[in-house]
Amino acid sequence: MQKEHKTALFVATLTAFATTFSASALTLSIPSIGAEYGFGAASIGWIVTGYVLASAILSVPFGRIADLTGRKWVLCLGILLFSLFSLLILITRSPGAFLIFRVIQGVGAAMIFATNQAVLIGAFPPTTRGKVLGFYVAATYTGLTAGPVIGGILNHQFGWRSIFVLGVAMGAAAFFVALLKLPASGAYKGTDKMDVIGSILYVISTGMILYGFSSLTTAVVAKYLLMAGMIIFVFFIYRESKIQHPVIKVRLFRSNPAYLFSNLAALLNYGATFALGYWLSIYLQMVKGMDSQTAGWVLVSQPLMMALLSPMAGRLSDRIAPYRLASLGMALCAAGLIPFAFATETMPMTLIVACLLTVGVGFALFSSPNVNAVMACVEPSDYGVASSILATMRSIGHSFSMAVVTLIVAERIGNIPLASADTSLITEAMRISFIVFTLLCFLGIYFSMKRRK
Repeated sequence: MQKEHKTALFVATLTAFATTFSASALTLSIPSIGAEYGFGAASIGWIVTGYVLASAILSVPFGRIADLTGRKWVLCLGILLFSLFSLLILITRSPGAFLIFRVIQGVGAAMIFATNQAVLIGAFPPTTRGKVLGFYVAATYTGLTAGPVIGGILNHQFGWRSIFVLGVAMGAAAFFVALLKLPASGAYKGTDKMDVIGSILYVISTGMILYGFSSLTTAVVAKYLLMAGMIIFVFFIYRESKIQHPVIKVRLFRSNPAYLFSNLAALLNYGATFALGYWLSIYLQMVKGMDSQTAGWVLVSQPLMMALLSPMAGRLSDRIAPYRLASLGMALCAAGLIPFAFATETMPMTLIVACLLTVGVGFALFSSPNVNAVMACVEPSDYGVASSILATMRSIGHSFSMAVVTLIVAERIGNIPLASADTSLITEAMRISFIVFTLLCFLGIYFSMKRRK
């Protein structure tokens, strides 16, 4: 392996691990952060929502900018923002500043998501890309797996700020290696201009839709933002279908139903499962009375199954129709979520772990085969576009999942501190959330099954 190959692999896998680790590790610190800063039950969700919202609405425009200006510089700037604002979160004492810094951290994450995998693919010849992408996926799931355990231990032993200290260290290492060792990448020759108007319309419409939905019960203007965002998004789709160099190639959805259904299935799957760790971190600590370290060992069961089984599921999808495996995975996710829709304050721990294991197996069976199904729907010349859109579906699914939680918590609990909330109200809000998530899974099964080879 040549030196530049090792550099690209190191930077891509470290940033993949750091971003997923930071997100999954922080969920167990939500009660501690809420208690320190005085966040209410409704507003504390924005610690996660602000981050995923920023990464969701900006990944596609940053991907386009990176293709036109050079991926290395967008990646380096993203790592710098992510690391710098991790450091600022460590020292701020203002709740408002904390949330703003998390949003800007999400901007940095959007730059990383839009470029690190592309940098890795561009550094290796086609004959070895599958192998190195395996390392990239492994780093992603390792971050998800290690996050709850290491984050829970760090929070319990040293406080939640220690998680950001580790994030700063990883970010600094990735930044200096990328800046000094990563070869400069020029603009992609197949593109010649940026659709600035389309990018602005995309950011405004998705931002208004996701923020408006999240704030329906807390902001009077939210419903108007939601409706305006939908109107602008419809105009955006119409415009993208008419121009030569769109931000998103609408023709792929219009001319290929299997591609459309595969992306819808991804959107619904991520929307149904992302908030699982967030809700259980609150439930295990605030209702069950666990410390963050013990809760971390419980939550690790889901991403551990994902990390162990995803490579096998990917290999199976080469021999079995991907839509069948993905549909089975969605069904298992639904089976794992259903018991939480009937959760009580005395829900057995064995049932909780069994549900997490089931969701982990289901997600593993869904994720890799669904990516395989998406790529089978497009020509090689559209692989980059297809990957970008699939990543956007993931980010929007994450944002929607947290928006559902924020909406339900604001309606059922209000904006009182979590420590003051009645455990019965927390459990009730969790039940309602999982009813919605289970329904999303069943809708995802429907779209997944509508695909054919």
